[in-house]
Amino acid sequence: MNNGTPDPLSARSDTRARREALIRELRERGEMDVAELPGRFGVSVETIRRDLRHLESSGRIIRSYGRVAAAESATYETSRDFRSSHNVDEKDRIARAAAACLGHAETVFLDEGNQPLLVGRALPVDHPLTVVTSSLPTAIELAERPRYTVIAVGGRIRPKTLGAVDHWATTMLERMEPDLAFIGANGITDDGWLTTPDPAVAAVKETALAVARSVVLVGNHTKFGHSTFVRFGHARSLDRIITGRELRSATARRLGSFGPQVDRV
Repeated sequence: MNNGTPDPLSARSDTRARREALIRELRERGEMDVAELPGRFGVSVETIRRDLRHLESSGRIIRSYGRVAAAESATYETSRDFRSSHNVDEKDRIARAAAACLGHAETVFLDEGNQPLLVGRALPVDHPLTVVTSSLPTAIELAERPRYTVIAVGGRIRPKTLGAVDHWATTMLERMEPDLAFIGANGITDDGWLTTPDPAVAAVKETALAVARSVVLVGNHTKFGHSTFVRFGHARSLDRIITGRELRSATARRLGSFGPQVDRV
């Protein structure tokens, strides 16, 4: 018999249901203003703050400047539109710093994804270069540069990123040895593992890591501190990590202890 005392089991159930509803809505909308959440879910500001702290500590959301977005995971990847319109300034800084690493490289691998595409755009137009890429958008855009030779890796095309995967892609990459590879990751764990949601994507990235003479990981600060399911490499296999100055210095030092140079730009 209920004597008016709140049922703790029911309260916990309501909390779980609300947090799951929040995750679903974030995945549908991309991101939301923190200020709109109490009214949207009919709870107090402090309750929403507790929800966000819990979800952030478990790696399910990313908070930044009064907004919140769903973190990528084994079952969720952000859209190309979302990636191209968020953290734009940071991603541009990363791209410019990465392009400055080109040096005397004559052959470059560009991974699928928004950040490697931005690196490709930042590469010098007047530098003769052979670009190998698993990204259709990158191949199409860079093929217009008259001094570039662009090689598109074949395979099944993923609708989410328009990247090529499966054994056609890995077999083709295994026969190459690019001077420099620019690799992205959906998540980098605190202990240095590089992760992505899709095993097929992981296989392509792992192959690129294995064949390139030098590897630079490019990724904005939101990629760090969580896993997105499939490991494809470790920070110790990288020569350099380039990210934004928004990344905590302690995180950069920890990753640098595995061997790569870590640049916060």
